[in-house]
Amino acid sequence: MPSVLIVGATRGLGASLATQYVEKGWAVYGTTRSQAGPEGLADSIKWLTAVDLMQADVGDGIVEGLKGSKPLDVAIITAGVFATEDFQDGPKWDEELRMYTTSSVAPVFIVHRLVHAGLLHKGSKVVLVSSEAGSLALRTEAEGNYAHHASKAALNMVGKLLSFDLKDKEIVVSIVHPGFMRTEMTRGVGFDKYWDEFHAVTADEAAKSLIGWTDKLDMSKSGQYWAPRGPLDIGTAEAVLGKGLPTPLELPW
Repeated sequence: MPSVLIVGATRGLGASLATQYVEKGWAVYGTTRSQAGPEGLADSIKWLTAVDLMQADVGDGIVEGLKGSKPLDVAIITAGVFATEDFQDGPKWDEELRMYTTSSVAPVFIVHRLVHAGLLHKGSKVVLVSSEAGSLALRTEAEGNYAHHASKAALNMVGKLLSFDLKDKEIVVSIVHPGFMRTEMTRGVGFDKYWDEFHAVTADEAAKSLIGWTDKLDMSKSGQYWAPRGPLDIGTAEAVLGKGLPTPLELPW
């Protein structure tokens, strides 16, 4: 039975991924900051509890929770934080640290520990859930939200560098923009007003396309930055990259 670890599996995209992998017959490991797994998700998910991406030992905690498990076929790091910022009111120190640490610092520690514990090996796939917000080339217009955008750009670099380190081990590292989603996270920052204009999809739809993308991954795409759902929800894609763009779409750094 193939296995997948989903870091950030309790809601949104992570919860949809966990549910759909269970339906595919996979062994699913999900992380949660709580002391117990959430209600309402499949009973067969094995929960790794008290996993906090703000803690330096986050990788050790995940490895401990996976003790006795076979090496993973897929590890998806989808946990994220989005706190809005604007120049008028200014950034908030604690919120910036939380966004950077969760999005682009913790993943390095998690992947490092998984590899050294033998839980990722030849043929394993690591998927880092980023965002088109992390593309410098696509940022022709934007206001504020410094840490959200910059932490995703930092995650993109993390993924690129990990792909070099893991190339000889033949572990794939994929960096993805999963799509603009109709989730509580985007609603919570007021982005629900853009859902229709920018063709936002449900977390279930985004999860389905991301799983399809991951199934087909191989070393030829390791270290690359892609939008599996294409350009439809990326407002500046045509202005920067031209018309007639393909799906999936490789994104510019």
